[in-house]
Amino acid sequence: MPKEVPKFGAREVIKFVGVSQLPAEEQATVQTLTTEYYEKIKRKLHNIVNMTVHVKCYQKEGDRRKYSMHVKVAAPTQIFDSSNADDWELPRALHKSFTDILHQIQHKMHTDVTRPDRI
Repeated sequence: MPKEVPKFGAREVIKFVGVSQLPAEEQATVQTLTTEYYEKIKRKLHNIVNMTVHVKCYQKEGDRRKYSMHVKVAAPTQIFDSSNADDWELPRALHKSFTDILHQIQHKMHTDVTRPDRI
């Protein structure tokens, strides 16, 4: 489902998969954290084509649930994918997957500006 990111005004495409099966407060958590990290990713990649957040919930019955996050960010030149983030807490799993995406972008695109270019 396309989501309108309020700070940008334009219609940016963030697709959520599996979020509709979560309770309402967890859906809100996923949407707020995704919007926050979308801004950070947008700063590093100036042209994002789309972003997909796939939430898998294991052990739906019982006391605890385990969440697995798959985040995919598509830019015109490369596709960044994080599929190794899982945790018992939903926000922690989201943070793990998005920090992995940010590290991949920094590694591949060399967006670190602290090191000057060689002359």
